[in-house]
Amino acid sequence: MRLIATAILAAALAVGVAACDGQDEKTGATQAPPPAVKIVKAVSQPVGSAWSFTGKVQAVDRIDLRARVEGFLEQRAFVEGAEVEKGAILLVIEKGQYEVRVAESEASVTRAESSLRLARVELDRSRTLVQQKVAAQSRLDQAQSAYDVAQADVTAAKATLEKSKLDLGYTDIKAPVAGRIGRISVSVGNFVGPSTGPLATLVSQEPMHVVFPVTERELLEARKQGAETGRGADSLKVHIRLADGQPYPHAGTINFVDVQVAGGTDTVIVRAVFPNPDRTLIDGQLIAATLESKDPQKLPVIPQQAVQADQQGTFVLVVDNENKVQVRRVRLGRQVGGGRVAAETGLQDSDKVITEGIQRVRPGQVVAPVESENEISSQTRG
Repeated sequence: MRLIATAILAAALAVGVAACDGQDEKTGATQAPPPAVKIVKAVSQPVGSAWSFTGKVQAVDRIDLRARVEGFLEQRAFVEGAEVEKGAILLVIEKGQYEVRVAESEASVTRAESSLRLARVELDRSRTLVQQKVAAQSRLDQAQSAYDVAQADVTAAKATLEKSKLDLGYTDIKAPVAGRIGRISVSVGNFVGPSTGPLATLVSQEPMHVVFPVTERELLEARKQGAETGRGADSLKVHIRLADGQPYPHAGTINFVDVQVAGGTDTVIVRAVFPNPDRTLIDGQLIAATLESKDPQKLPVIPQQAVQADQQGTFVLVVDNENKVQVRRVRLGRQVGGGRVAAETGLQDSDKVITEGIQRVRPGQVVAPVESENEISSQTRG
């Protein structure tokens, strides 16, 4: 009986082992292949050091046009929103009363000059009579005094004439600079004067300023780089993006750094000047400004979509030589256009960065990398 039981047990074990072997073979036959992921090789290219800010466009000249004399507004000689030349007549205040004052002042000058001539004749006559001892010295003194008064009257009359001419000239409100003029605040026919306030605003167009706040830390870093390279603020280029996200085609240069830190914000105002040939920049416009050095360094550039973030910072997933997924912590630099960004640390040239399929893989997993032709083409074009 014992021999029969042993034989049955042996047979059962053999069947179990055979069943297990069959199961392993079946599992191996149905094991899923490595997941496919799209990759892009990091490509090094020259990238300058950059800092990004929110800035504001400011006109070099912004002038409120005001009336310097009182009168009824007689004429508007401009089209609202149009560009005007320097010295162009923009508004005209009625001239009649000021032309009358000029004529009266001219008459006063003529009368004063006539009185002066008479006083001169009387002074010469009195001097002769005193010398001949025919008249008393007091007569000469009175003649001298009358002459001095007449001379002062001429000076005063001429001054009044000049003021009258100035007031008449102020009836023509001219453009002190070339630029674009805004809306008029008072209709023709209204009474205007110095207390009326701005009648219109004239804004220069070429060039334009862009001002933006820079933190003290960023300013110190920029100055440190400048000291290391022997370059000043003029070695930095400023680029801006407009509200629609499009880059402005012209670069700017810094022409002013404020001499004091703004209270409460720990920032310093920096100003750059930009050409504005197409009149794209408008006074008061908000823009995104990027400040970059003129001495770029080569950095790996990757698509922005490959960058992930967690509590420890930013990272990308790369595929190593054994097609295994690895995590690389990166410190990002500036964006270089085309949805790509430079990596200051963490990557090397030709590292295979996963751009699609990131959510389907985990570190250490074997994957099937597929190089993305579209991304490679975009990097080549950049």
